[in-house]
Amino acid sequence: MMFQKGFLWGGDISANQAEGGWNEGGKSPNMTDYQLGGTKDIPRMITYQMPDGSYGQTIAFIESVKLPKDAKLAIIPDKFYPNHKATDFYHHYREDIALFAEMGFKALNLTLSWARIYPNGVKGGINKEGVDYYHNVFQECKRYGIEPLVHLYKYDMPAFYVTEMNGWLNRGLIEEFYQFSKFAIDEYKNEVNYWSTFNEINVQQFAILNRNDKQEYQEAYTRLHHQLIASAKVVKYLHDNYHEKKIGCMVAGIFTYPYTCDPKDQLLNQKSMQEYVYYCADTFVRGYYPSYSKRLFKELGIEIKVSEEDARILLEGKVDFLEFSYYFTNLSTIHNEDTELTSGNLMGGVKNPYLQVSEWGWAKDPDGLKFYLHELYDRYQIPLINCENGLGAIDVLEDDETIHDDYRIDYLKSHVKAMSEAIDEGVDLIGYTTWGCIDLVSAGTGEIRKRYGFIYVDIDDEGNGTYNRYKKDSFYWYKKVIESHGEEL
Repeated sequence: MMFQKGFLWGGDISANQAEGGWNEGGKSPNMTDYQLGGTKDIPRMITYQMPDGSYGQTIAFIESVKLPKDAKLAIIPDKFYPNHKATDFYHHYREDIALFAEMGFKALNLTLSWARIYPNGVKGGINKEGVDYYHNVFQECKRYGIEPLVHLYKYDMPAFYVTEMNGWLNRGLIEEFYQFSKFAIDEYKNEVNYWSTFNEINVQQFAILNRNDKQEYQEAYTRLHHQLIASAKVVKYLHDNYHEKKIGCMVAGIFTYPYTCDPKDQLLNQKSMQEYVYYCADTFVRGYYPSYSKRLFKELGIEIKVSEEDARILLEGKVDFLEFSYYFTNLSTIHNEDTELTSGNLMGGVKNPYLQVSEWGWAKDPDGLKFYLHELYDRYQIPLINCENGLGAIDVLEDDETIHDDYRIDYLKSHVKAMSEAIDEGVDLIGYTTWGCIDLVSAGTGEIRKRYGFIYVDIDDEGNGTYNRYKKDSFYWYKKVIESHGEEL
């Protein structure tokens, strides 16, 4: 089956992973600007300085960093910070967008850097240079007929809000985000028709996996509550003022199957899906917390107070479409004694013996994409966008400047086929933006060598290279896919 006319074929990048320019154009630092690189086995570290001038490092999720007393976030001289330059979309955006257009992109999924527009919070005022930068990006997209799909937040916390307001634990950040979002929607009203509030909003729940700490749980779900309220306020603002535009929110698709037919595995899998995927999606699609949230709060020993005003805001801020990421599936089981573990995006799990895995241990499961497209659409009955899907792998730039990535083509081909089948069976899927359409910094590991793009960027994990762009074999494959509306795979 051909994908419908107007299907949003394209790719996905994010400001903090591709843009660079971390201290240029009036931008203030993000929390990611204080993160060193890591690997799949070595965690990324946030760096700080003590009053005596000594430096330190701590393992921390970027939205819940806890520094030693009197420590301040700091850049350690002679250390390499991957996000500072990333793959330099900040300076190469015209070249990169021209390459996206050559592939035939109908859409580009990207984020705004909050710290580039409001470097020091709302009271600190608008950074005109940052505002103009995004005008230039959107105008370049418009030049080629590429529709921007704009996320307002993705792992992009301005450090100002952590040091001055304690981040999303502070309910006052709801209003800060609302004002930032309101300004962006108004400012770019002639250039952006599709908005999304949060990328992988459920990431808060993965930051506390296996902590067994009531305080950690309380803080994570409090941050998440504030984000859900902030999202709903922004959705309502767009609905009230721009009836012709659409706005969504996005979840990390941590999809699981039960490992066995043991009913206890079935129940465990149900709880896993409720907690890690449906909890957020149910709330921002339906407009209220799901019934099982009471059970979840009780199990975690936490209390989330949902005021009458909160309930009203959530109900008035239901999204128009649901975005999700899909890379792999995992298994849920109580039978852990004879299982092999594997890794994944944000969380790992039990290895599925029927599936192959990538170099980073992520299971390749196109049938799972078809299965969960049906699950999500039947549950919510609103349009879906698969806004992150791709294969991270080590690519080799040959002497003749070619990159042969048949493994990526095979992965994407099987997933496009699965989407086509789901659409044919009634699923309203309106877009597909692969992650990441050009090489960029891995959020989890800080690596460049874990490449996803159709476009190779000549840079290594220490920032060495020319930053020249080269087309991979998958570049030409995806061009044919888009030209044929998904018919030629």
